[in-house]
Parts: sequence; structure tokens; C-alpha cells
Amino acid sequence: MQFDWQFPYATKRIPVFARNVVATSQPLAVQAGIDAYRRGGNAVDAALATAITLTIVEPISNGLGSDAFCILWDGKALHGLNASGRSPRGWTPAYFAALGPKPERGANSVTVPGAVSAWRALSDKFGKLPFADLFEFAIRYASDGYLISPIVHQKWKAMEPILKDQPGFAAHFLPRGRTPHIGEKFVLQGAADTLRKIADSKGESFYRGEVAAAIARHSAANGGVMTEADLAAHTCDWVTPIRKDYRGYTMHEIPPNGQGIAALMALGMLEHFDLGALDPDGPESLHLQIEAMKLAFADINAYVSDIRFMEKVKPEHLLDPAYLKSRAGLIDRKRATDFRAGAPEKGGTIYLTTADENGMMVSFIQSNYMGFGSGLVAPGGISLQNRGAGFVLTAGHPNQVGPEKRPFHTIIPAFLTRNGKPQMSFGVMGGNMQPQGHIQTLIRMLDYKQNPQAACDGPRWRVAGGMAVNSEVTMRESTMLALKALGHDIATLNDPYMDFGSGQFAWALEEDGRHTGYIAASDARKDGHAAGI
Repeated sequence: MQFDWQFPYATKRIPVFARNVVATSQPLAVQAGIDAYRRGGNAVDAALATAITLTIVEPISNGLGSDAFCILWDGKALHGLNASGRSPRGWTPAYFAALGPKPERGANSVTVPGAVSAWRALSDKFGKLPFADLFEFAIRYASDGYLISPIVHQKWKAMEPILKDQPGFAAHFLPRGRTPHIGEKFVLQGAADTLRKIADSKGESFYRGEVAAAIARHSAANGGVMTEADLAAHTCDWVTPIRKDYRGYTMHEIPPNGQGIAALMALGMLEHFDLGALDPDGPESLHLQIEAMKLAFADINAYVSDIRFMEKVKPEHLLDPAYLKSRAGLIDRKRATDFRAGAPEKGGTIYLTTADENGMMVSFIQSNYMGFGSGLVAPGGISLQNRGAGFVLTAGHPNQVGPEKRPFHTIIPAFLTRNGKPQMSFGVMGGNMQPQGHIQTLIRMLDYKQNPQAACDGPRWRVAGGMAVNSEVTMRESTMLALKALGHDIATLNDPYMDFGSGQFAWALEEDGRHTGYIAASDARKDGHAAGI
């Protein structure tokens, strides 16, 4: 593809062109990935060194108690990894009925953390460097400290009043009784010790050893029911990504329990409209995208869960071309609609991408979910995710809380191929913004030929539920007024990182049919950084 190399939006970033690249939301973590390349590692080693470091230098978004997903091209084929954890055995519907309202924080929001298992599985299957070598930067920053950046400080400060009383949070993340100031050094010594234990045991201690015992004790002491047996039972799973063709390319996502299927559904509806003939920042194009996204969300909220429990409506039903065409037919180009689920025929997060000179490309995401996750921090600096908040209590719903079950998940890596060859590893973190960010950036590239950095920088919108739509302050005023006239309840928000996501992109380049390197782009909505070697 020949991109338009104009930069039509205000940006703090210029894309990086290199044979080996790393792009993520924290410059310190990017350097860990670049160092892995210098040591002779491949894209998986670079991704893991980056991800492990991010648990320390961006603790608001992820930690040692995160979940993770990955899609990667190994040079010959595409692989998917679901490393989200399952619920404790004690999480019966009756148990939660006795608790009252579904907890969003604390011990009863924590499912078994899966990120450590992802690190081990990816390293064993595809890595070149010794597992322990991937921890060097993370251990150094945890033990010696690092300086707090402005965006990290802002989000950390916002969580202080919400989480300060959660067990272990203040002791680990409020040194001196407060959020660290911008530029202040932060040390998380306990996490350095935990990282060493994980590195030395190749992750075994986290699920069947000293670290697992500490997590289980902390849960029990604070009203939770997660046991050492729950942690020992954890497995991550290699999965086949689901897919949808769009404009001559193929988009790939991890199958449910994640929400990536929503992006594929929206693309399956939008392929019935000639978006390329419309203004990329005009109301006609945005209206179609918003309506398709609303239709997709209506369905996934009704049907998507742990794939083992999607008994009536399965992913293939939701991705059926005839069904998506019928859903596209519900879009009125003259007015906004509050859609409901259809009836298909039965038949806080970090994202990073790495790519190396041998053609290996990695799309990786890990998260504690809401800022700092559950707020529960086990001894050893283990901040635990709150993915249990993704369950519902509605009896009979496929995503109803239950024992040994994966909750509906928001974090989703993405991958793009063309004619069976890898084209781009990418993702846009940020709660339910993620599938919305996937389609918005992809449409800018494929329909409007915007280069990856320009596509990343363009103003974003977000379906917020019902008729409500949020927009960035950079959206044209004329477009906003036109969308309001169509019936969208649109309002601007000036919180780009939390509300409109943060994207990272690695687009493969070739000359005369031969791979030559990558374009790497990173989002200025966070402390994003792309680098190459």
C-alpha cells in the first residue's frame, strides 16, 4: 500500500522506520525491548522484556497480577494465546448473591492472574534468550527506582482516594502517604524480590510455590476465596484467532472471552458502505462507524462470554456474513438509533508490539483492568487485577459469574494479514474503547490511506452506551454539530488516555516482494514511544 505521508493532525510523534521495532506506552520499557534485540533476541524476547518492565514502570495499567493475550506471526504462521485467568472454585452464583452488589474492587473481584503464564509459554515456544534475562530491566527499576512521568502521575493520583484503603495498596503505592510527584523516584523493592522468584522458577513459584501461597493467604485474609489450588489449576491456552476480511486484508482477533469479535462484526457491517468516498473526519463516515459499533456492542453484551459457555450463540453465528449484512441494513444514514441485540441464526491496560528482521511480529496486551485493578496488593508488590468485575449476576446469562470460568474480557490484541502474509501487528488499549480504536485506526489506513502515525493521531470517538457518544476535543466542531443533528448525544471529553485509548502499530514493509522492515507508530495520548534497531 502507498500511504499518504502527510500528517494532517497535531502530533508529537513521527513514525520509526527500522528492521527491528518496539512500540509501547512507556519509553523505559521500550529500551528493555531494544536491549533484548541487542542481546540476540527475537521479537518475542523483545515483547516479553518490554511487558515485564511495564509491570513496574506503568503500574497503574498492569502489574504482576495481570492477565494477558497475544497474537503473533512466527515467520510462517499465526498463533493466538489466551492467558486470562479463571474464577476461583468458590465463586458460585450463591456466593455472590450473599455478597450483595457485585464487587468491582477488593478480593472478590480478582480472578487467577494469567500474565506470568503467558510470559513462560511464549518464551518456551518462541523465545531465544534465557527466561531470566528478560527480567533485568524490571528488577533494576523495581529495586533502584525510576522517575514518575506526568501521565502516570495523573492517573495514579486519580486512583488514590478510591484505592487507599484496599489491603496492601498504600503500603506499596503510596510511599510517604501519597502518590509520588512528577519526577520523584519510586521504588517497589518487594516486586524486585517477586520478579527474581518468577525468573528463577520460570514462573512456577507464581502458581505452585512461595508466591502462590502469598497470594492465597492475602486473599483469605481479606475476604476472598482464591486458594493455592485455584492458582495451581491455571493454564493458558493456544487458540486459533478469529478473522474477518476487509478491503483486501484480513483482520484477526482472539476469540471470546474477549471483545475482539466486536471489531470484526463492525468491519463486517461497514464493508457494505463505501467509506472511502466520504470525508474521513466528516459526519457521514463517523455516523456509519458509530452505528456499526453500537450494533456490535449490543450483540456482544448479550452473547459473549467464556467460549465454553456460549452454547446458544457462537462466534461463527455472530460473524456470519449474511447476519452482518442484515445488521448493516438496520443502519439509517439519516438518524442515530439505540440498537438492541439481534438474533443470529444458529449455524487501565498496556499494549505493545514488536517485530524483527526475520519477520516475527508480536501483538501483546496485558492489564489489571481498572486503574491498579482490584487495589488489592499482595506481599511482594503483586497488584492483582479485578477481571471478576467483567462477570454479570443475571441468571442464565452466558457471562453469569460461576466457578472456574473466564469472565468477559476487554483487552484484545489485533493483527492484520494480506494474502496470507503478515501486514501489521497493532492494538489500542482502553476498556471498551479497544474494538472501537481498532476499527477507527484501521479504517483510516485502509479506506483513507492515512499512514499509521496519522491514523493513530486522528481524532477519536467512543460509543458510551445507548445514544451517548464521546468525542475528543480535536474533532471538528462542524462534525460534532452534524452528528448531534442526526440524534447522537455527543459530548467532548478531555481525557485522551483513559477515554480514547492508546495505540501502537508495526506495519511490515517490502520491496519487490521481499520483507525489508517496518513502520512503527506510537500514541501520544500516553507516554508512547516507538524505537528501532
